[in-house]
Amino acid sequence: MSQTDMIQTAFDRESADEVILKGRPSPRPRDAATLILVRRDAAQPRVLMGKRSRGHDFMPDKYVFPGGRVDPQDGRVFTISELNPDTDRLLRFKSRRSPRAFALTAIRETFEETGLLMGRYADTPARAPAGWQPLYALNIAPCLKDLHFIGRAITPPYRPKRFDARFFMAEAEKVLIDDRPPLDGAELHDLQWVTLADAKTLDLPGVTRFMLDEIGDRLDRRSPSGPPFLRWTRSGHSQDRIL
Repeated sequence: MSQTDMIQTAFDRESADEVILKGRPSPRPRDAATLILVRRDAAQPRVLMGKRSRGHDFMPDKYVFPGGRVDPQDGRVFTISELNPDTDRLLRFKSRRSPRAFALTAIRETFEETGLLMGRYADTPARAPAGWQPLYALNIAPCLKDLHFIGRAITPPYRPKRFDARFFMAEAEKVLIDDRPPLDGAELHDLQWVTLADAKTLDLPGVTRFMLDEIGDRLDRRSPSGPPFLRWTRSGHSQDRIL
């Protein structure tokens, strides 16, 4: 498949009943973040995926990585370590939000959707930002240094709900506090660690399938430098590499 075909596929409409906006302005994309956890404790690397609830109005019944919308308080969370300078720089590209907010959103959303704990035990501040009370109560502080920014995608303007999503990848053995299994919840169910080949047999959004290819290239050390940036331009679907 050519690069052009891959970009088109990544943005293809995922359902026949998708709502097309007619005569209305396109909604502004909301900042979001996704975390791709990779395990290397088997013959082949595995990634954590879950199935979105049928009740969702955005990608229902699709298998995705944990993630969600950035909350205003995410960027203010106490951490043990910060993003490495190169990751911080890449995340600043065409963004007004603090880079650490995206990484912290990915960690919080993964905890909320899977129950997995990321970070280190520490003396956390007495007052927790909104949404972080459960982790602060466990005296767990996030670590950001092992999160790698691997891609960005903006939902096309013809969708009724849009996100500007940053994708992170991290090795589970480095970022998880323990080896507890992921727990199904209201947001994601059928959570499972799957090989990249098995993941591609699932019902996936186009962007998720695209990112699986990016992960495979990175694990094989074949990825071009810089995260891909998928978005819509006046001339159609576009991809650049953020350098």
